Amino acid sequence: MKSYVKMTAKEREREYAAVKKQYEELKALGRPLDMSRGKPNSVQLDLSMGLLGQEPTELIITYKGTDVRNYGELAGVDECKQLFADLLGLEQKNIIMGGQSSLSLMYDCVVRALLLGVYKGSKPWSQQGTIKFLCPVPGYDRHFAICQEFGIEMINIPMTADGPDMDMIKQYVESDPQVKGVWCVPKYSNPTGITYSDDTVRAFAALKPAADDFRIFWDNAYIVHCFEQEDDHLLNIFDACKEYGSEDMVYEFTSTSKVTFSGAGLAVLAASEGNVKFLLRQMSVQTLGYDKINQLRHVKFLKSVEGIQAHMRRQAALLKPKFDCVIGYLQREITPRGIGWWHTPNGGYFIAFAGLPNTAKRTVELCAEASLLLTPAGAPFPYGKDPEDNTIRIAPSYPDIPSLASAMQLFCIAARMAALESLG
Repeated sequence: MKSYVKMTAKEREREYAAVKKQYEELKALGRPLDMSRGKPNSVQLDLSMGLLGQEPTELIITYKGTDVRNYGELAGVDECKQLFADLLGLEQKNIIMGGQSSLSLMYDCVVRALLLGVYKGSKPWSQQGTIKFLCPVPGYDRHFAICQEFGIEMINIPMTADGPDMDMIKQYVESDPQVKGVWCVPKYSNPTGITYSDDTVRAFAALKPAADDFRIFWDNAYIVHCFEQEDDHLLNIFDACKEYGSEDMVYEFTSTSKVTFSGAGLAVLAASEGNVKFLLRQMSVQTLGYDKINQLRHVKFLKSVEGIQAHMRRQAALLKPKFDCVIGYLQREITPRGIGWWHTPNGGYFIAFAGLPNTAKRTVELCAEASLLLTPAGAPFPYGKDPEDNTIRIAPSYPDIPSLASAMQLFCIAARMAALESLG
């Protein structure tokens, strides 16, 4: 099969006519499908129905005698903090249990830093002029939306096979005191699926910020989301930070949003002991505590780190065939034609498809016209502006396999049309 770039103009003209005919046939079928977000489907959610079937009287008293129906335990119940301390390789004193959304915890941390400042910081961010965040790209659109909401200037940092370009990050962080934060999804990154190398994690830990209130927002959302036999290794950033005395620099987040119920799970904030005490003082004005009944029922359902891993193996059995379906279509339809590239992940929820320049918007548009909704082109970049207009986030989790196969057939046809149009 000939690469599109190597075809003559006449060959591309004939190819386009054939591909457009296929597109019109698929469009006429009118099969609506929404792949715009990485949501678990109902079969995955069914795996956690045991959360709802527990004996209510067993969800009242913690092992130390706390009645979870009442006020108190702002940082969370001990058994739940211990479960996530074990998962993250930390201690209870490093853990704050939030509500059901780690995104809310991240949002609140930014707002508090803006209005109230951070541990050992000189004054609130909002009193220091233009605030800047570093944003590895392609990245998570909701991270960028938080910055945009509060007028925080965002700076693109290219992703490499080992994680963000650490030379660029070091240059910005260590030379500009207005750089206050960096967004990171260190394992099975959203959307590339890349896991940061040990050298990258150590480079983060070794940073010497120009600002006394710089924070690494370490969104470890996919820490247990492997769907292959061998999980990616991610160095514990707090272990790395101990070597440099930089533990105060990190806020780590995770949740059970794609482990149990997305709308009724648990969110976790992990930080140094000093950060935790400082944040709890701020949080005590906002709330007297989060849903401790939900915390306790998650502990009784998941039981241990081994229990979480066993639960996620059942999730993996459902997700892996979907990723195999997507990769299979891309390898058959895109690779031989030389019009797209991607990293094949071992876990996570997304695949980042990189097509030819100036094709992403057109591909998404063609899919939408044929009733397939994708994440908007440009979403994995700050301000929704993809400089190359070539990156599309593919989210395989929600459709069933037959629907996903139909969607990928259409996606590949649309990508081929967009590539041929761009080549002329």
